[in-house]
Amino acid sequence: MKHLLILIVAASLYLHFYPNEKVTEFYEQQKQSLLDNFGDINDTKARLKADKIYLDLEEDLAGFSEKEIERLKEMTSSRKNVKEFYETICQTETRDIDFHITNQKKVCSTINRYTNML
Repeated sequence: MKHLLILIVAASLYLHFYPNEKVTEFYEQQKQSLLDNFGDINDTKARLKADKIYLDLEEDLAGFSEKEIERLKEMTSSRKNVKEFYETICQTETRDIDFHITNQKKVCSTINRYTNML
């Protein structure tokens, strides 16, 4: 661990005093991805389990077409997909071509119950 820390400090000092555009860009990308991954791992907030939306809508699925059900399964496969759908469709009130307007409103209202957990 000590050697790794020394290596990181040495690389940082080298990049600071002898900047190289490509190496600096690579370093910044790797640093950002590492910080994002650590943030996901160490996240202490209660988070929404993505399939909770699907489970809440399960009793209403009789009114959904097969295409809408497949889109719903795809959308609820991850929390990131649910959040993206909510931000791009529900908050902007734009139409999703895969959902009928009433079914889209049901999906958005279900997601709206859990927005603090996204």
